[in-house]
Amino acid sequence: MVVVTHPTGNSNVRAILEAFNNSGILAEFNTTIAINPTNPLLKLIPKTYLRHLLRRSFLIPKTKLSTQPFLEVARLVNTHAGIRKFIQKEGSWSGIDSVYKGLDACVSKKMDSLIKKKGVNAVYSYEDGALKTFLAAKQRGLTCIYDLPIAYWETSRKLLQEEGARLPEWALTIGGGITDSAEKLERKTRELELADVVIAPGSFVVQSLPIWANTKKIVVSPFGSPMALCFHEKQFQNCNKNKLRILFVGSMSQRKGLSDLFSAFKLLKNENIELIVMGSTLAPLTFYKEQYPLFTYLPTRPHNEVLELMRSCDVLCLPSIIEGRALVMQEAMSQGLPLIITENTGGADLIIEGQTGFLVPIRSPAAIAAKLNWFLENKSTIPDMSRIAQAHASKYTWKNYGDNILSGLGL
Repeated sequence: MVVVTHPTGNSNVRAILEAFNNSGILAEFNTTIAINPTNPLLKLIPKTYLRHLLRRSFLIPKTKLSTQPFLEVARLVNTHAGIRKFIQKEGSWSGIDSVYKGLDACVSKKMDSLIKKKGVNAVYSYEDGALKTFLAAKQRGLTCIYDLPIAYWETSRKLLQEEGARLPEWALTIGGGITDSAEKLERKTRELELADVVIAPGSFVVQSLPIWANTKKIVVSPFGSPMALCFHEKQFQNCNKNKLRILFVGSMSQRKGLSDLFSAFKLLKNENIELIVMGSTLAPLTFYKEQYPLFTYLPTRPHNEVLELMRSCDVLCLPSIIEGRALVMQEAMSQGLPLIITENTGGADLIIEGQTGFLVPIRSPAAIAAKLNWFLENKSTIPDMSRIAQAHASKYTWKNYGDNILSGLGL
């Protein structure tokens, strides 16, 4: 029996919970907030807030849910109120790091009870929230399963520090990864040391691991694409007459290679192509416009509107320096967009060269520009590439994600 821990929950976590619960090995899921989607009181909550709340719903029996809401509620309240001093810094009492540590400590303290009452023999925890749980589990002879959804910190830090030196004006957009404290980095290292099994979403995360971790069992399982009902047949009308619409979605950071994309457009100097950037800013918008003034900026929006935006574009470009596996790639493919991506996005397996898109090296505006120009010169191929991209993305399901992990664990 396995106890799973994660402070907030996401699509990855839900897939794991469903797979473990359906196979009869889920002992308990520990999180901060869990919303019952059938609660009639939810009808009284405005739709804007309800959408966010329902992200904290988990379709498993109530008897398998355990919550520790205090710190997460405080974090959400302070975030909504704009009280940044209580959430912004790593050591802030209601910051995200404190939320992770708080849940980790709670789970570790009840390890004996979990073993006695629920027959737990393994723990499944995520980066930054596993240390105390793993220490308690190891002392009792339990298996420690470590889910690492993004590249290991040493690789991330090295690449991001190099970016700060290569593009110092973009350093303010890099954020976490080069500002983490020594204590936090040591915590990450100890979590990996204690892990018996490492779960990774793709080859890039595996390649980022230190050599000493090669002795651990590694299970690779790619994330799922949106549900089948989200797949949409793109309509192509006069595709050779309109401007080529290139889409970038994500935080507007050099971690995601945005500077290189801007530089690629400067190299092209083509009036028949446009760049749409949708995401959260990490610097004043004026900064980005100074780097490349001709892009169209769109703020973040609800998921269904993101998919609608994707259907209005032709190609997704994500030249990331560091990712784990960016879900936006499969979302874009589900809406008929071929890709231009780096291997560091974690999505190399999504690329059938020239059919679903292209791989480009990191830090190579010239390579990006060359592929953008290829699409300009081969617009007539985009409808066929769209259909192939959709078909390829549909092979990646959340059920397969969970089943692959179950199989890899031998459960």
